[in-house]
Amino acid sequence: MVSEARRVIQFSTGNVGRHSLRAIIGRPDLQLVGVHASNPGKVGRDAAELCGWPDPTGVIATDDVDALLTLGADCVVYTSQGETRPMEAIEQMAGFLTAGVNVVATSMVWLVAPRQADGWLRDPLQQACEAGGTSLYVNGIDPGFSGDTEVYTALSLVTRARSITVQEIFDYANYDDYEFTGNAMGFGMPADAMESVMLFLPGVLTSMWGGPVRSLAGHLGIELDELRQRVEPWFATERIDCTMTTVEPGGMAAARFAVEGVRNGVPVITMEHINRLTAAAAPEWDYPPDGKTGVHRVLVEGEPRVEVNTHVSHPVYDTTDAGCMSTAARVVNVIDWVCRAPVGIVAVEDVPPVEMIRGLMW
Repeated sequence: MVSEARRVIQFSTGNVGRHSLRAIIGRPDLQLVGVHASNPGKVGRDAAELCGWPDPTGVIATDDVDALLTLGADCVVYTSQGETRPMEAIEQMAGFLTAGVNVVATSMVWLVAPRQADGWLRDPLQQACEAGGTSLYVNGIDPGFSGDTEVYTALSLVTRARSITVQEIFDYANYDDYEFTGNAMGFGMPADAMESVMLFLPGVLTSMWGGPVRSLAGHLGIELDELRQRVEPWFATERIDCTMTTVEPGGMAAARFAVEGVRNGVPVITMEHINRLTAAAAPEWDYPPDGKTGVHRVLVEGEPRVEVNTHVSHPVYDTTDAGCMSTAARVVNVIDWVCRAPVGIVAVEDVPPVEMIRGLMW
Protein backbone atom coordinates (compact mmCIF):
# COMPACT_ATOMS: atom_id res chain seq x y z
CA MET A 1 0.00 0.00 0.00
CA VAL A 2 1.35 3.41 -0.93
CA SER A 3 1.58 6.02 1.82
CA GLU A 4 -0.40 8.55 -0.19
CA ALA A 5 -3.35 7.76 -2.45
CA ARG A 6 -2.73 8.04 -6.19
CA ARG A 7 -4.80 10.76 -7.85
CA VAL A 8 -6.75 9.13 -10.70
CA ILE A 9 -8.95 10.24 -13.62
CA GLN A 10 -11.46 7.82 -15.14
CA PHE A 11 -11.79 8.36 -18.89
CA SER A 12 -15.18 7.00 -20.06
CA THR A 13 -17.97 5.27 -18.15
CA GLY A 14 -19.14 2.55 -20.54
CA ASN A 15 -19.16 -1.23 -20.17
CA VAL A 16 -15.65 -1.36 -18.69
CA GLY A 17 -15.34 2.22 -17.45
CA ARG A 18 -18.21 2.09 -14.98
CA HIS A 19 -16.57 -0.89 -13.28
CA SER A 20 -13.14 0.72 -13.13
CA LEU A 21 -14.79 3.92 -11.85
CA ARG A 22 -16.49 2.00 -9.04
CA ALA A 23 -13.21 0.27 -8.18
CA ILE A 24 -11.32 3.57 -8.03
CA ILE A 25 -13.93 5.15 -5.74
CA GLY A 26 -13.84 2.18 -3.39
CA ARG A 27 -10.09 1.74 -3.01
CA PRO A 28 -8.37 3.60 -0.16
CA ASP A 29 -5.09 3.72 -2.10
CA LEU A 30 -6.69 5.64 -5.00
CA GLN A 31 -8.36 9.06 -5.08
CA LEU A 32 -10.77 9.89 -7.88
CA VAL A 33 -10.16 13.46 -9.06
CA GLY A 34 -11.83 13.54 -12.46
CA VAL A 35 -14.22 11.71 -14.80
CA HIS A 36 -14.54 12.06 -18.56
CA ALA A 37 -17.83 11.34 -20.31
CA SER A 38 -18.52 11.86 -24.00
CA ASN A 39 -22.25 11.18 -23.69
CA PRO A 40 -24.08 14.50 -23.11
CA GLY A 41 -26.50 12.67 -20.84
CA LYS A 42 -23.65 11.82 -18.45
CA VAL A 43 -21.90 15.18 -18.41
CA GLY A 44 -22.64 17.10 -15.22
CA ARG A 45 -23.52 14.03 -13.16
CA ASP A 46 -21.71 12.83 -10.06
CA ALA A 47 -19.31 9.92 -10.60
CA ALA A 48 -21.21 7.87 -8.02
CA GLU A 49 -24.40 8.11 -10.04
CA LEU A 50 -22.59 6.87 -13.17
CA CYS A 51 -21.36 3.66 -11.56
CA GLY A 52 -23.98 2.86 -8.93
CA TRP A 53 -21.92 3.94 -5.92
CA PRO A 54 -24.19 4.72 -2.95
CA ASP A 55 -22.60 7.97 -1.77
CA PRO A 56 -21.91 11.12 -3.83
CA THR A 57 -18.23 11.76 -4.54
CA GLY A 58 -18.36 15.42 -5.48
CA VAL A 59 -16.49 14.56 -8.68
CA ILE A 60 -18.60 15.68 -11.64
CA ALA A 61 -18.27 14.17 -15.13
CA THR A 62 -17.03 16.49 -17.87
CA ASP A 63 -16.31 16.30 -21.58
CA ASP A 64 -13.58 18.95 -21.27
CA VAL A 65 -10.28 17.09 -21.78
CA ASP A 66 -8.23 20.25 -21.26
CA ALA A 67 -9.81 20.75 -17.84
CA LEU A 68 -8.86 17.20 -16.87
CA LEU A 69 -5.26 17.88 -17.92
CA THR A 70 -5.01 20.61 -15.29
CA LEU A 71 -5.99 18.41 -12.34
CA GLY A 72 -2.48 17.17 -11.57
CA ALA A 73 -3.51 13.51 -11.63
CA ASP A 74 -1.00 10.70 -11.28
CA CYS A 75 -2.79 8.40 -13.69
CA VAL A 76 -5.65 8.14 -16.19
CA VAL A 77 -7.66 4.94 -16.58
CA TYR A 78 -8.50 5.08 -20.28
CA THR A 79 -11.34 2.69 -21.14
CA SER A 80 -12.90 4.67 -23.97
CA GLN A 81 -13.38 2.50 -27.06
CA GLY A 82 -10.56 3.49 -29.40
CA GLU A 83 -10.27 0.77 -32.04
CA THR A 84 -12.70 2.53 -34.40
CA ARG A 85 -11.10 5.95 -33.82
CA PRO A 86 -7.42 5.17 -33.24
CA MET A 87 -5.94 8.54 -34.20
CA GLU A 88 -8.23 10.43 -31.82
CA ALA A 89 -7.49 7.94 -29.02
CA ILE A 90 -3.74 8.26 -29.61
CA GLU A 91 -4.03 12.04 -29.45
CA GLN A 92 -5.99 11.92 -26.18
CA MET A 93 -3.65 9.42 -24.53
CA ALA A 94 -0.56 11.25 -25.77
CA GLY A 95 -1.91 14.50 -24.37
CA PHE A 96 -2.04 13.07 -20.86
CA LEU A 97 1.33 11.33 -21.17
CA THR A 98 3.04 14.51 -22.40
CA ALA A 99 1.48 16.46 -19.53
CA GLY A 100 3.09 14.12 -16.99
CA VAL A 101 0.07 11.88 -16.35
CA ASN A 102 0.59 8.11 -16.59
CA VAL A 103 -2.00 6.08 -18.50
CA VAL A 104 -3.38 2.58 -17.99
CA ALA A 105 -5.82 1.48 -20.68
CA THR A 106 -8.07 -1.32 -21.85
CA SER A 107 -8.44 0.41 -25.22
CA MET A 108 -6.12 0.16 -28.24
CA VAL A 109 -5.68 -3.59 -27.84
CA TRP A 110 -2.82 -3.63 -30.35
CA LEU A 111 -0.68 -2.41 -27.46
CA VAL A 112 -1.33 -5.46 -25.27
CA ALA A 113 1.89 -6.72 -26.88
CA PRO A 114 3.55 -3.31 -27.37
CA ARG A 115 6.84 -4.60 -28.74
CA GLN A 116 4.89 -6.16 -31.62
CA ALA A 117 2.78 -3.06 -32.37
CA ASP A 118 3.20 -1.07 -35.59
CA GLY A 119 5.19 2.13 -35.48
CA TRP A 120 2.26 4.42 -36.40
CA LEU A 121 0.66 3.44 -33.11
CA ARG A 122 3.62 2.85 -30.83
CA ASP A 123 5.97 5.68 -31.79
CA PRO A 124 3.82 8.76 -30.97
CA LEU A 125 2.85 7.26 -27.62
CA GLN A 126 6.44 6.32 -26.78
CA GLN A 127 7.53 9.85 -27.68
CA ALA A 128 4.77 11.27 -25.48
CA CYS A 129 5.98 9.11 -22.57
CA GLU A 130 9.52 10.39 -23.02
CA ALA A 131 8.33 14.01 -23.21
CA GLY A 132 6.31 13.72 -20.02
CA GLY A 133 8.45 11.23 -18.09
CA THR A 134 5.47 8.90 -17.95
CA SER A 135 4.44 5.30 -18.59
CA LEU A 136 1.65 3.61 -20.56
CA TYR A 137 0.24 0.14 -19.93
CA VAL A 138 -2.50 -1.58 -21.94
CA ASN A 139 -4.15 -4.86 -21.00
CA GLY A 140 -7.50 -6.59 -20.54
CA ILE A 141 -8.97 -10.06 -20.33
CA ASP A 142 -8.83 -10.97 -24.06
CA PRO A 143 -6.62 -9.74 -25.63
CA GLY A 144 -4.69 -9.69 -22.39
CA PHE A 145 -5.00 -12.11 -19.49
CA SER A 146 -5.87 -15.26 -21.44
CA GLY A 147 -3.03 -14.76 -23.92
CA ASP A 148 -0.39 -13.75 -21.40
CA THR A 149 -0.89 -14.42 -17.67
CA GLU A 150 -3.13 -17.48 -18.05
CA VAL A 151 -1.10 -19.07 -20.83
CA TYR A 152 2.19 -18.37 -19.02
CA THR A 153 0.81 -20.17 -15.96
CA ALA A 154 -0.24 -23.19 -18.02
CA LEU A 155 3.12 -23.38 -19.79
CA SER A 156 4.99 -23.30 -16.49
CA LEU A 157 3.48 -26.72 -15.72
CA VAL A 158 4.90 -28.61 -18.71
CA THR A 159 8.35 -29.89 -19.55
CA ARG A 160 7.62 -29.73 -23.26
CA ALA A 161 4.89 -28.05 -25.29
CA ARG A 162 3.82 -29.18 -28.76
CA SER A 163 0.90 -26.80 -29.31
CA ILE A 164 -0.95 -24.08 -27.44
CA THR A 165 -4.57 -23.02 -27.87
CA VAL A 166 -5.98 -19.95 -26.12
CA GLN A 167 -9.77 -19.63 -26.30
CA GLU A 168 -12.53 -17.26 -25.31
CA ILE A 169 -15.85 -19.12 -25.43
CA PHE A 170 -18.65 -16.78 -24.42
CA ASP A 171 -22.36 -16.28 -24.88
CA TYR A 172 -22.68 -12.57 -25.74
CA ALA A 173 -26.50 -12.48 -25.67
CA ASN A 174 -26.61 -10.20 -22.60
CA TYR A 175 -23.64 -8.04 -23.60
CA ASP A 176 -24.99 -4.55 -24.26
CA ASP A 177 -22.47 -3.49 -26.90
CA TYR A 178 -23.90 -3.80 -30.37
CA GLU A 179 -22.36 -0.46 -31.36
CA PHE A 180 -18.86 -1.94 -31.44
CA THR A 181 -18.78 -5.66 -30.61
CA GLY A 182 -22.01 -6.56 -32.41
CA ASN A 183 -21.11 -4.64 -35.54
CA ALA A 184 -17.47 -5.71 -35.54
CA MET A 185 -18.40 -9.38 -35.27
CA GLY A 186 -21.34 -9.20 -37.68
CA PHE A 187 -24.05 -10.39 -35.31
CA GLY A 188 -27.46 -10.29 -36.97
CA MET A 189 -26.06 -9.72 -40.45
CA PRO A 190 -26.99 -11.98 -43.39
CA ALA A 191 -24.53 -14.18 -45.23
CA ASP A 192 -24.16 -11.77 -48.15
CA ALA A 193 -22.91 -9.06 -45.77
CA MET A 194 -20.04 -11.09 -44.30
CA GLU A 195 -17.46 -9.51 -46.61
CA SER A 196 -18.07 -6.16 -44.91
CA VAL A 197 -17.78 -7.39 -41.29
CA MET A 198 -14.80 -5.61 -39.72
CA LEU A 199 -13.24 -8.57 -37.93
CA PHE A 200 -13.56 -10.74 -41.01
CA LEU A 201 -11.67 -8.38 -43.32
CA PRO A 202 -8.22 -9.60 -44.41
CA GLY A 203 -5.58 -8.73 -41.86
CA VAL A 204 -7.85 -7.34 -39.14
CA LEU A 205 -7.69 -10.36 -36.84
CA THR A 206 -3.94 -10.69 -37.26
CA SER A 207 -3.54 -7.00 -36.43
CA MET A 208 -5.42 -7.48 -33.14
CA TRP A 209 -4.30 -10.95 -31.98
CA GLY A 210 -1.15 -11.37 -34.08
CA GLY A 211 0.92 -9.34 -31.63
CA PRO A 212 0.14 -11.64 -28.66
CA VAL A 213 0.81 -14.70 -30.85
CA ARG A 214 4.20 -13.34 -31.96
CA SER A 215 4.99 -12.22 -28.43
CA LEU A 216 4.30 -15.68 -27.02
CA ALA A 217 6.39 -17.27 -29.77
CA GLY A 218 9.24 -14.94 -28.88
CA HIS A 219 9.03 -15.86 -25.18
CA LEU A 220 9.09 -19.54 -26.19
CA GLY A 221 12.16 -18.95 -28.36
CA ILE A 222 10.55 -20.25 -31.56
CA GLU A 223 10.28 -18.76 -35.03
CA LEU A 224 6.94 -18.85 -36.79
CA ASP A 225 6.75 -19.30 -40.55
CA GLU A 226 3.53 -17.32 -40.86
CA LEU A 227 0.45 -15.94 -39.16
CA ARG A 228 -2.93 -16.77 -40.63
CA GLN A 229 -6.49 -16.00 -39.69
CA ARG A 230 -9.61 -18.10 -40.08
CA VAL A 231 -13.25 -17.16 -39.65
CA GLU A 232 -16.49 -19.11 -39.62
CA PRO A 233 -19.99 -17.64 -39.17
CA TRP A 234 -23.08 -19.57 -38.05
CA PHE A 235 -26.51 -18.40 -39.19
CA ALA A 236 -29.75 -18.61 -37.23
CA THR A 237 -32.70 -20.69 -38.38
CA GLU A 238 -35.09 -18.98 -35.93
CA ARG A 239 -35.51 -15.43 -34.62
CA ILE A 240 -33.35 -14.57 -31.60
CA ASP A 241 -34.19 -11.68 -29.27
CA CYS A 242 -31.46 -10.69 -26.83
CA THR A 243 -29.76 -7.66 -25.31
CA MET A 244 -27.03 -7.58 -27.94
CA THR A 245 -29.44 -7.40 -30.90
CA THR A 246 -32.36 -9.08 -32.64
CA VAL A 247 -31.32 -11.77 -35.12
CA GLU A 248 -33.77 -12.73 -37.84
CA PRO A 249 -33.62 -16.17 -39.51
CA GLY A 250 -30.59 -16.18 -41.78
CA GLY A 251 -28.71 -13.66 -39.64
CA MET A 252 -25.40 -14.50 -38.00
CA ALA A 253 -25.86 -15.76 -34.44
CA ALA A 254 -22.41 -17.18 -33.71
CA ALA A 255 -18.87 -16.63 -34.87
CA ARG A 256 -15.70 -18.67 -34.58
CA PHE A 257 -12.45 -16.98 -35.52
CA ALA A 258 -8.78 -17.42 -34.79
CA VAL A 259 -5.25 -16.28 -35.44
CA GLU A 260 -2.80 -19.14 -35.89
CA GLY A 261 0.96 -19.05 -35.57
CA VAL A 262 2.23 -21.68 -38.00
CA ARG A 263 5.51 -23.59 -37.97
CA ASN A 264 6.36 -26.28 -40.53
CA GLY A 265 2.82 -26.07 -41.87
CA VAL A 266 1.18 -26.80 -38.51
CA PRO A 267 -0.51 -24.31 -36.12
CA VAL A 268 1.50 -24.33 -32.90
CA ILE A 269 -0.01 -21.23 -31.24
CA THR A 270 -3.71 -20.52 -31.74
CA MET A 271 -5.78 -17.71 -30.25
CA GLU A 272 -9.44 -18.43 -30.91
CA HIS A 273 -12.83 -16.94 -30.11
CA ILE A 274 -16.17 -18.79 -30.10
CA ASN A 275 -18.96 -16.31 -29.43
CA ARG A 276 -22.69 -17.02 -29.53
CA LEU A 277 -25.93 -15.15 -28.96
CA THR A 278 -27.74 -18.23 -27.66
CA ALA A 279 -26.65 -21.59 -26.32
CA ALA A 280 -28.54 -23.22 -29.21
CA ALA A 281 -26.26 -21.60 -31.81
CA ALA A 282 -23.45 -23.59 -33.44
CA PRO A 283 -24.06 -26.75 -31.36
CA GLU A 284 -21.09 -28.51 -32.96
CA TRP A 285 -18.58 -25.95 -31.59
CA ASP A 286 -16.97 -26.06 -28.15
CA TYR A 287 -18.92 -24.89 -25.09
CA PRO A 288 -17.66 -23.75 -21.69
CA PRO A 289 -17.48 -26.63 -19.22
CA ASP A 290 -19.96 -27.25 -16.40
CA GLY A 291 -22.80 -25.35 -18.04
CA LYS A 292 -21.07 -21.98 -17.67
CA THR A 293 -21.90 -19.16 -20.08
CA GLY A 294 -18.32 -18.09 -20.56
CA VAL A 295 -14.75 -19.31 -20.16
CA HIS A 296 -11.22 -18.24 -20.95
CA ARG A 297 -9.36 -21.45 -21.60
CA VAL A 298 -5.78 -22.46 -22.31
CA LEU A 299 -4.98 -25.91 -23.71
CA VAL A 300 -1.36 -27.01 -23.87
CA GLU A 301 -0.66 -30.26 -25.66
CA GLY A 302 2.59 -31.43 -24.20
CA GLU A 303 4.17 -33.31 -21.37
CA PRO A 304 1.88 -33.34 -19.49
CA ARG A 305 -1.24 -32.02 -21.19
CA VAL A 306 -2.56 -28.99 -19.31
CA GLU A 307 -5.98 -27.37 -19.45
CA VAL A 308 -6.73 -24.19 -17.50
CA ASN A 309 -10.30 -22.83 -17.44
CA THR A 310 -10.98 -19.40 -15.97
CA HIS A 311 -14.59 -18.46 -15.17
CA VAL A 312 -15.71 -15.08 -13.89
CA SER A 313 -19.09 -14.52 -12.28
CA HIS A 314 -20.94 -12.15 -9.98
CA PRO A 315 -24.04 -12.49 -7.78
CA VAL A 316 -25.72 -9.50 -9.45
CA TYR A 317 -24.09 -8.90 -12.83
CA ASP A 318 -24.22 -11.11 -15.92
CA THR A 319 -21.11 -13.07 -16.86
CA THR A 320 -20.27 -10.63 -19.65
CA ASP A 321 -20.45 -7.79 -17.12
CA ALA A 322 -18.21 -9.78 -14.78
CA GLY A 323 -15.78 -10.09 -17.69
CA CYS A 324 -15.82 -6.30 -18.09
CA MET A 325 -15.13 -6.01 -14.36
CA SER A 326 -12.10 -8.29 -14.74
CA THR A 327 -10.96 -6.29 -17.76
CA ALA A 328 -11.01 -3.18 -15.57
CA ALA A 329 -9.11 -5.01 -12.82
CA ARG A 330 -6.25 -5.77 -15.19
CA VAL A 331 -5.35 -2.08 -15.33
CA VAL A 332 -6.73 -0.58 -12.10
CA ASN A 333 -4.70 -3.07 -10.06
CA VAL A 334 -1.38 -1.89 -11.49
CA ILE A 335 -1.89 1.87 -11.24
CA ASP A 336 0.61 2.32 -8.43
CA TRP A 337 3.28 0.26 -10.20
CA VAL A 338 2.76 2.07 -13.51
CA CYS A 339 3.23 5.37 -11.68
CA ARG A 340 6.64 4.05 -10.55
CA ALA A 341 7.52 2.23 -13.78
CA PRO A 342 10.35 3.09 -16.17
CA VAL A 343 9.42 5.75 -18.71
CA GLY A 344 7.76 4.39 -21.84
CA ILE A 345 5.25 1.76 -22.95
CA VAL A 346 5.37 -1.24 -20.64
CA ALA A 347 4.20 -4.80 -21.27
CA VAL A 348 2.69 -7.37 -18.94
CA GLU A 349 6.02 -9.21 -18.70
CA ASP A 350 7.56 -6.05 -17.23
CA VAL A 351 5.13 -6.02 -14.29
CA PRO A 352 6.18 -8.05 -11.24
CA PRO A 353 3.26 -10.41 -10.51
CA VAL A 354 2.94 -9.24 -6.90
CA GLU A 355 2.37 -5.68 -8.14
CA MET A 356 -0.89 -6.86 -9.77
CA ILE A 357 -2.45 -7.76 -6.44
CA ARG A 358 -1.41 -4.99 -4.07
CA GLY A 359 -4.21 -3.04 -2.44
CA LEU A 360 -6.93 -5.58 -3.24
CA MET A 361 -8.01 -6.28 0.34
CA TRP A 362 -9.15 -3.57 2.71
